[in-house]
Amino acid sequence: MNEPGSPLQQAADAKRAIAGDRAAFVWLVNSTARLVLATILLDVRDPHWADDLTQETFLKAWRSIGTLNDPSRFNAWLIGIAKSVCVDAHRHNQRIKRGGGTETSTVARLKRVGQESEQNTDSASLEDPSPGPLDRLSQADQRERLIEALKSLPDAQRDVLSLRYLAGADYDTIAKQLNLSDGALRGLLHRGLAALRERLGRRETAPPAPRQRRTMFNLKPEP
Repeated sequence: MNEPGSPLQQAADAKRAIAGDRAAFVWLVNSTARLVLATILLDVRDPHWADDLTQETFLKAWRSIGTLNDPSRFNAWLIGIAKSVCVDAHRHNQRIKRGGGTETSTVARLKRVGQESEQNTDSASLEDPSPGPLDRLSQADQRERLIEALKSLPDAQRDVLSLRYLAGADYDTIAKQLNLSDGALRGLLHRGLAALRERLGRRETAPPAPRQRRTMFNLKPEP
């Protein structure tokens, strides 16, 4: 029996999903949700908008699962969909702005909720008697600086640290989603964190990883 989350198990689940097995696709969602979320967060930079686009990515993936020719390439195929969803979202908002309108109500609402959440978080953080350099910045500012630094890293380091610091994945989840051995993961974390600290400033440290984000996804019955 294949280990849950392993490349062999993922390929097997993808093959079943192609055949129409929804339960198999839900397993795929569970094993790749944070990878998709981290990819989208690097692009749109807003956690609430990223959650919304993550849901859209998986809906599009389910609807087009029959176009996946190689089940072992599910991750690459899925990330391609996530990037396409981001491009479409940006284009949609640009068209609205050029037409003199505003962002879609969903995007505007998500961003407003995000801003309110960050304000509440910032107020609570003032109670910290000894905040670090990055802690003194707003959560939004921290995220902007972190994303800029992450995007300047080599791909392998960026992928590992994005999963950790943007999507809140634990080390076991990172290793499974990126198909890394324990030694390879440790090496990438060590080199990536050193490079990240260099880019953020020698006296600053990387922000703590957020708590694991719980990604909810439901497949609605076809009409």
